[in-house]
Amino acid sequence: MTATPGRTEARVTVIVPTFNEAPNVAELVRRVGAVTQGLGVELLFVDDSSDGTPDVVRAVAPTADLPVRVIHRDEPVGGLGGAVLEGVRASTTPYFLVMDGDLQHPPELIPSLVKRVQEPDVDVVVASRYIGDGSSAGLSGVVRQAVSSTSTAVTRAMFPVRLRDCSDPMTGFFAVRKAAVDLDALRPRGFKILLEILARHPMRVVEVPFVFGSRFAGESKANLAQGVHFMWQLAGLRFGRMSRFAIIGGMGAVANIAIVALLTTLGAPWLLAALVAAELTIVGNFLLQERFVFRDLRHEGKGAWARFGQSFTFNNVETLIRMPIMALLVETMHVAAVLATAITIAVAFVVRFTFHSRVVYRPRESSRRAEMIEREAEQAGEAPAPRTESV
Repeated sequence: MTATPGRTEARVTVIVPTFNEAPNVAELVRRVGAVTQGLGVELLFVDDSSDGTPDVVRAVAPTADLPVRVIHRDEPVGGLGGAVLEGVRASTTPYFLVMDGDLQHPPELIPSLVKRVQEPDVDVVVASRYIGDGSSAGLSGVVRQAVSSTSTAVTRAMFPVRLRDCSDPMTGFFAVRKAAVDLDALRPRGFKILLEILARHPMRVVEVPFVFGSRFAGESKANLAQGVHFMWQLAGLRFGRMSRFAIIGGMGAVANIAIVALLTTLGAPWLLAALVAAELTIVGNFLLQERFVFRDLRHEGKGAWARFGQSFTFNNVETLIRMPIMALLVETMHVAAVLATAITIAVAFVVRFTFHSRVVYRPRESSRRAEMIEREAEQAGEAPAPRTESV
């Protein structure tokens, strides 16, 4: 690539996937240009808009403080993730950085991401809302914040090893060493392209905290359809472990019924039969999960008895909580008993799977991550924090 006079030759392409973000373009270009002087950054918009966003990009590009270009897609294949992938393919720089076009990702953090991603032992730098001074305060409302936190927990539960060094795989603000990614292996389905990258590649991850800001202009694109796409993406990336967990849970339910039937036939009171069946199936499910679901994680963290104790306690507490909720749905809210049972079982399944993946079988922090944390603490003149097992 030939450098433009007065500008540093580009080494990092900042990719901004946009959909109807025309009011934000000029301010985004101004702020990115202001903080990236001398860093070798170019700005590439990959646009799926119908509001004239690409025309605004072309209008501001000639006076920008950095190279700016736009790709407009008439057919937005793969959604936001597909737009990012097209931008990566169109770039010629050894690094790329992804951010949203609504200024909820602060451009002022770009220099830090660019500096870290060019370190020799780093593949991806993630701007995380869940470490240090990071925050998701810019998400509109308590419900969206809760949905985001829950989605993150479930996602990390489904990929406990690949995401053990990444606290925020749902972020859209990150930088990547291009050579670390096999572009042909990516199958973008929606808006969580970082998850796609991390799930399909062993990556050396570094995180920096950031505060998710308020939208500069326009309206949020988050909706139910995006939620469905996200669940479809998760299923496509990791269905095996969760499906095995579901099968064992179903076998446990059948065994529970069979034990109750047997004991009551032999004359045992139904309450005693139900309690015995519940405890036996909890133990049986744990043994099967050890063998068929979490076998690869048994040596990553806690000992067998600690795992059993946490699993046994959680399942009993979950059962005690679930029964009154089901009664509330049926008796007070007049939900059909079958539907109430289905709802509570579905929710309980996700909660149980998340708890077992994120707590019972939580992998140890990688030695590389621990060493980097200690090194950064020493450079900052601070005593490194003790290595404790987080739950």
